[in-house]
Amino acid sequence: MSSQRVIGVDLGGTKILAGVLDRDGSILEAREVPTPTESQAELVEGIAGAVEKLLGPGIAALGLGIPSVLAADGRSLDSNNIPLAGIALAEVLGERLGLPAAVENDANAAALAEWRLGAGREVAALVMLTLGTGVGGGVVLESGLYRGWAELGHVVVVADGPPCQGNCTGRGHLEAVASGNAADRAAEALWGAGSTAEQLVDRARAGAGEAVEALALIGRRLGAAIGSFVNIFGVRLVVVGGGFGVAAADFLFEAALETARREALPPGRDLRIVAAELGSKAGLVGAGLVAFEALDGTR
Repeated sequence: MSSQRVIGVDLGGTKILAGVLDRDGSILEAREVPTPTESQAELVEGIAGAVEKLLGPGIAALGLGIPSVLAADGRSLDSNNIPLAGIALAEVLGERLGLPAAVENDANAAALAEWRLGAGREVAALVMLTLGTGVGGGVVLESGLYRGWAELGHVVVVADGPPCQGNCTGRGHLEAVASGNAADRAAEALWGAGSTAEQLVDRARAGAGEAVEALALIGRRLGAAIGSFVNIFGVRLVVVGGGFGVAAADFLFEAALETARREALPPGRDLRIVAAELGSKAGLVGAGLVAFEALDGTR
């Protein structure tokens, strides 16, 4: 029914964004709260609390986009930046709230939203990258969302490079060199402890050459990974979202595209890199679409 509404939750390493959505992806109401990271129990309570404040007549289902590696049954196997593992979050919260519920990797949810309602709605294949606290990735192939294990943020970009973050033991991963946290570190290297990615972007907008170059380096590293994704998946469209990705797009994309086209084999050199049309709300809209899938029994 067109009048049905759902609650979507976009869970990030620093914030929980929850909202009420209708079938066309419109966000009717939204709430943002900090992500509790002290323990899994506190995290689950934080998510439940954000959802419960949005409950009301007409809410028919719950969809969750979470930064976790998911098993086929929806269990979180591991999470890099939050304390979530060994739990079927949709089952737990669905039972608590009395709603049909489903869970999807957060970047997959964002890719689903951009493919159906945003920058990729006219293509059959794309890669979506979300640059935030970490880096997530989702893939659409042959007009369908790939729901397997696709941790694109953990592709190696710099051999023996900077340590990855959270629970990851790797080095030089895309997440280590092109995330909001990587931009924080770049800002601190320029201006001292406590400097942030937000300051890096603001100073680049003001014309500070060192800030522009720091973001261009992040862009080149992003482009190296994108070139590999083009060669693996055969896509010609890469959509970049996430809080940092959207904020820094003007300073990342030119360097990223130049590098990606150099690294891509000839069939992929007509690649486009575009900003998420849904902006930083792509994950929330995708979580809403996941909720409608749970409601309709199409998952």
